[in-house]
Amino acid sequence: MPQQVRDALGQVGHRIFGGYASLLRMPHTARFAVGSVIASMPFPMVGMTITISVQHYYGSYSLAGALTAVQAISLALVSPILGKLIDKFGQRQVSIPTVVVWMVAAAALITSITSHAPAWVLYCITPFMAAIPPWGAMSRSRWTNILRGDRKATDQALSLSGVFDEAMWVIGNPLASILAVISGVLAFSFTGVCVLVGAWMFLSIATTEPPSQTSLAKAQGITRKEYRARQAARAAELQGQEGQSAFWSSGMIAVCVTWFGLGAFQSAASISIISFATEQGMKQMTGFVFACFSLSSLIGALLYGAKSWTIPLWKRFYFCLLVVNLGIGTFLFARNLWTIMLIYLVIGICQAPTWINGNQLMLHLVPPARFTEGMAWLSAMNSIGSSAGSAIAGQFIDRYGSQGGFGVVTALALTSLAIAFVGFRQIRDSTEKPILTELKA
Repeated sequence: MPQQVRDALGQVGHRIFGGYASLLRMPHTARFAVGSVIASMPFPMVGMTITISVQHYYGSYSLAGALTAVQAISLALVSPILGKLIDKFGQRQVSIPTVVVWMVAAAALITSITSHAPAWVLYCITPFMAAIPPWGAMSRSRWTNILRGDRKATDQALSLSGVFDEAMWVIGNPLASILAVISGVLAFSFTGVCVLVGAWMFLSIATTEPPSQTSLAKAQGITRKEYRARQAARAAELQGQEGQSAFWSSGMIAVCVTWFGLGAFQSAASISIISFATEQGMKQMTGFVFACFSLSSLIGALLYGAKSWTIPLWKRFYFCLLVVNLGIGTFLFARNLWTIMLIYLVIGICQAPTWINGNQLMLHLVPPARFTEGMAWLSAMNSIGSSAGSAIAGQFIDRYGSQGGFGVVTALALTSLAIAFVGFRQIRDSTEKPILTELKA
């Protein structure tokens, strides 16, 4: 290979990866960033493991699907509560007992499944599988705390978190299916080891942990309630929304509703693709199709975070949203699985940037002492939307086949986009306000 080509490739590599490498060379950052991903393995693995294990021991897809839905809904309800508690009392104080609850619940659930316990026992245990600390939100909270005042580095750190998230899903889904087919006990055991190792890596580094509301209030000699009121008043003043909630501002509501719609049509697309592939005798290729989307999204996250953007955030947000929504909406017109895969490869480039833009919006929308809670609400709204989208699409697939499901996907994608533009003014205006996470605690 000519020297000029090697030099050019080196420059491109440095431009893409140099900023990420600098972030991970900062003291302790690589440890908590990687630890959060390892500890988050239950997110891609638990649902798949429950589905395969229950179907194997009980021979019922209906029970498997119902338990997976219970776990997903419980997770959506519990995540904001955990996020709020973490902001109030601290990451370690809340995460450690939460991990203990999850480990006990996981052991009880797999024991019940392999023992062929009555279904009602499984329904009682499964909600406790939602006791998963919001590792991704806590990692982003650490980044914003460490890099406060450095806008470029903060944006790159959020992109890096998106890269790690995509890598987790690319690895977690196929790994769960392989291990669960071998043994449900093996799959749950592996996931439990990941939780313990990741939690230890993340929580053992106290120097990067952002201060809790309790510690900040104590340092100022006031109560936590007084501290929250002061910060809320300051945030509302900067947003020009005196008299309104600093947390549930109009911009925050608009973003959360948009994320609900995003989860709805994307989950509807997933179940419709499985039905479409089954009809074409290509069910074994569905994993490959989803992997292409995740890989494309991962590449998009890498490239997006490598550039210092001068285009306003709200314009980037709506452009990526348009590409993803309209792209998935065209599945209705696909005649084979390869067309869907190609569409996924193209629009996947904008999938992770859409989430990164949402993370960056949160910097403008919530005070620093409530950032984890804000991120947890985004994930919760997306999860609730996913449950709703799957349920609606499933009904139409049962009646009209995959084309009925894709019709729902198109309708939900266009509706989601319309809802996002209803909140256009609120989202645009929020990006023109100061970054609240840079408020002095």
